Amino acid sequence: MKFIETSLPGCVVIEPQVFGDSRGFFYESYNEAKYREAGIDRRFVQSNVSRSARGVLRGLHYQWPHPQGKLVSVLDGEVFDVAVDIRQGSPTFGQWTGVMLTAESHRHFWIPEGFAHGFCVVSEHATFSYQCTDLYDPKADGAVRWDDPTIGIDWPVTGPLLSEKDARAPLLADVVDGRLPEYRG
Repeated sequence: MKFIETSLPGCVVIEPQVFGDSRGFFYESYNEAKYREAGIDRRFVQSNVSRSARGVLRGLHYQWPHPQGKLVSVLDGEVFDVAVDIRQGSPTFGQWTGVMLTAESHRHFWIPEGFAHGFCVVSEHATFSYQCTDLYDPKADGAVRWDDPTIGIDWPVTGPLLSEKDARAPLLADVVDGRLPEYRG
């Protein structure tokens, strides 16, 4: 397994070693000891799968309090996946990093607690998998507008298909006090 740091400290792309032949392929998608050695020492308590069509954009989502770290991957198709640092006081507050995740690359992306997360589908459809470090809590559910100009994400889609919640999400600067995590350097 290869662990690749991104421009946002703590956000990591994981490339598993894939073994393949004429029968198909095999790879280890998670190994607690290897992840811990790479600095990702978390317990996953909820696993989710979603399926979306081309042009669907989900995000930017987070939970506060009761933040969720997310280990995400694509089982079928291709997505552009994004993490945004929303920790108040962080030296990288409001900055984003993005990675293409495809079924063919088998890459995973680790988004730690304190970051907003979103993705858009660039293939005909995509089946997306994510493991979470805390249970979903509707009272802690939060979102930041996907096209916030101060964040400036370079999404590879125009006119995305959004949920009503995502279309109404506030700009990062307009999130009410107490609804964003604090940086604990």
